Amino acid sequence: MTTDSPDFAEPSRASLGARIGRIAFLVVAAIVVLAVAAAFFVTWTIQRSFPQTDGTLPLDGLQAQVTVQRDDRGIPTITADSTHDLFYAEGFVHAQDRFFEMDFRRHVTSGRVAEIFGESQAGTDAFLRTLGWREVAEAEVEAMDDVTLGYYEAYADGVNAYLSSRSGSELSLEYAVLGIQNPDYAPEPWEPADSVAWLKAMAWDLRGNVEDETERALLAAQLAQGAEPTQTDATLEKLYPVYPFDEHPVIVPKISTVPALETDAEPAAFTSDANDGEMQQAATTIEWQEASDVIEAASVLVGDVGEGIGSNSWVVSGDLTESGMPLLANDPHLGASLPSVWYQVQLKCSEVTDDCPFDVGGFSFSGLPGIVIGHNQHVAWGFTNLTTDVTDLYVERIEGDQYWRDGALVPLEQRTETIKVAGGDDIELTIRSTVHGPIISGLTDDFTAIADDPEPGLAAGGASGAAPGAAASDDGSEYAVSLRWTALDPGTAATAIFALSTAQDFDEFRYAASLFDVPAQNLIYADTDGNIGYQTPGRLPIRGAGDGWMPQPGWDSSYDWTGFIPFADLPVSYNPTSGYIVTANNAIVTDDYPYFLSRDWDYGYRAARIAHLIERRAAAAPLTAQDMRDIQMDSEMWIGKRLAAAMGDVEVSGVGTKEAVELLRAWDAQNEAASAAAAYANVLWSNLVQNLFAERDEPLPIDGQGRLFTVVGDLLDDPSDPLWTNSSIDVGSMDEMLALSAEEAYDELAALQGEAVAGWNWGDLHAITLTSDTLGASGIAPIEALFNRGPYAVGGGASVVNATGWELGTSYATTTVPSMRMVVDLSDFDASTWIHLTGASGHAFDEHYTDQTADWAAGTQKPWAFSKKAVDAAAQHTLVLTPAG
Repeated sequence: MTTDSPDFAEPSRASLGARIGRIAFLVVAAIVVLAVAAAFFVTWTIQRSFPQTDGTLPLDGLQAQVTVQRDDRGIPTITADSTHDLFYAEGFVHAQDRFFEMDFRRHVTSGRVAEIFGESQAGTDAFLRTLGWREVAEAEVEAMDDVTLGYYEAYADGVNAYLSSRSGSELSLEYAVLGIQNPDYAPEPWEPADSVAWLKAMAWDLRGNVEDETERALLAAQLAQGAEPTQTDATLEKLYPVYPFDEHPVIVPKISTVPALETDAEPAAFTSDANDGEMQQAATTIEWQEASDVIEAASVLVGDVGEGIGSNSWVVSGDLTESGMPLLANDPHLGASLPSVWYQVQLKCSEVTDDCPFDVGGFSFSGLPGIVIGHNQHVAWGFTNLTTDVTDLYVERIEGDQYWRDGALVPLEQRTETIKVAGGDDIELTIRSTVHGPIISGLTDDFTAIADDPEPGLAAGGASGAAPGAAASDDGSEYAVSLRWTALDPGTAATAIFALSTAQDFDEFRYAASLFDVPAQNLIYADTDGNIGYQTPGRLPIRGAGDGWMPQPGWDSSYDWTGFIPFADLPVSYNPTSGYIVTANNAIVTDDYPYFLSRDWDYGYRAARIAHLIERRAAAAPLTAQDMRDIQMDSEMWIGKRLAAAMGDVEVSGVGTKEAVELLRAWDAQNEAASAAAAYANVLWSNLVQNLFAERDEPLPIDGQGRLFTVVGDLLDDPSDPLWTNSSIDVGSMDEMLALSAEEAYDELAALQGEAVAGWNWGDLHAITLTSDTLGASGIAPIEALFNRGPYAVGGGASVVNATGWELGTSYATTTVPSMRMVVDLSDFDASTWIHLTGASGHAFDEHYTDQTADWAAGTQKPWAFSKKAVDAAAQHTLVLTPAG
């Protein structure tokens, strides 16, 4: 072969480089083209679900034109000629912004999450099916008056109008991702019961003391090993002290005398049989978050009574304000979620009449028609959790398909349901119930543990001899645990929402409160006539022999509930002489109130601080809305002050620890995000609590920081208390315990943020990462990155007014939050200010997905136009909905 042939000539170095360059260029160009195409596809997929917010849109089912005006934060004001069109449009707009959230919620409340996410959620579905939320919601819809039912049906029609125009990824990016694992899934039409059932989920989120009751029962069993009963009782009383009535305020020091309420809305006729009729109550690709316990899993889905769940609200009379009119502040504390649990919206009849009475703005739940918290043209209202005890556990003695009741065997109620599983086989579930409610042991580790060894944790007097022939170990009987809970009886809260929105005075407000039975909430009130008020609502049980602090013996009917407290006897306050009312989950009334309400109040640190700040500021100058906002962001840590004082004479080792302790001593006790001392105080607090209680041969509970403030505060007053001795960590005194905790806190914080104490800050340690409740916990990083946002540095802390909760012994990261903050100025609704955790939109990458988060973290609130002139001026987008055809 010759080498001079042009076909085989060796290319020059220059020509070879040029050829490689051309190939490289083509490869890079191809990659760029593919990347651009992929980016375009992803962008197109994301944006195609964004709502139409301008122009005209014809819809089947509308009776007349509806206007939807959105401001610069995407918050809608809906104006319609009729209530039908108003709630139809609210359903349509909710679906525009939040349908995936709505769809997921209804699967949760009906125990059908496994239909979307597969077998990992079957245990949670079984628990939620056992509670029977969906059945209770259907019973409530069945019992509605025609007007209220019409609101829910119109709302459902609006949601379905949106569903009829879109499908799959056109509805939300989540459906595009779900299509990878579950391509056959398609949303069902919306029904009124889908809306009502969400109130049951909120009741679960605010359910009260069932975890405390369970924890005490298990702890009693632990303490009873080798101890006298009196010693066990004394330890329980020390670890779960009574509310400090002599130190912290109650909500209603003196019950007001008000006109009798002319209403038939007294609590539903009591029945002792909670099971009678209506009174019952692709997984291989994305392993959606699987909790180790179904209670934990249910809490992941719908909210947890975790650290910081509760709320602040207060109302101040015009006698104390600069404007001469009331100011009302509210910030409900709930589990952090993305999107926010709240959806801000205004609902306005174009002409307010008896037939169309709504002119109201505030916070709603997506999936539920109406406004939950807010104001109309005359009245403002706010909520905090009542923290009354509305759940009781009963230990039942079971024999086969029967259970013991007052010395006789009676049949268990049973039903069978089918759990459908995406990518898997159907699961048959048998649900058993007693007169008290569904049997929940066998579904959760804790409840099952109570059933395995119930006697140490049983209410006094129920441990033996209560059911002749049923207690012997050789008679074939076994223990089970059932749940009595007011939310498992049909109620009227779904109707109360609309009565609140149209109330024009305190009597009408109290009528609405009489309907708001579950979840039981503290309701505060202010009106444009200058009045302020408070009402305890709710279906609150009257108990027999027990008080619900520990599980009750189900075989003895003397421990049953005997009725509900009449509404006329519930605490009320109207224009108190103090000029203000504060509710922060603290005790409602003093111990001389004739009915038992609870032993598990929040311990009142937030309430005491709020009342102190109101009085201090009012003594200096008339109060303004800015004062209210400042109080909402107050971060003083009560136990931090105690620790700073306690460390005064404690000798610690190590230069770094000594510097940290000096930082603590000079601290103002404010948990500000930028504070180094706040970081150290909280880490010291965490280490101290764990050393006192958790790091023992027999660990003691460390949940509930407000409770632990009280417990540790009492210990600091008594250096001789035996709890200061812990042989597991070789500590024999209070000073040794404090010194060890201080040194460990320095080592921990130095490892996290460096050895220089001046470089520490609480905000980064306590930061919140907003996590989508579904795909944000998929375990697949690229998918989580699509939906999650943060972290965001935040101040505040547990059991402080700016209540950003965190879990002792787990992480300092924020888990529960002031889910929204509002200050309503009754002198000028347009000047009222609002903020919530995320934004109006539930669509990832929408400009309003998390556009409020930075302001929320900084404590900034924004005015929200309410008057027609102000709404028109603030409108950035206007969508006109018209009847089709």
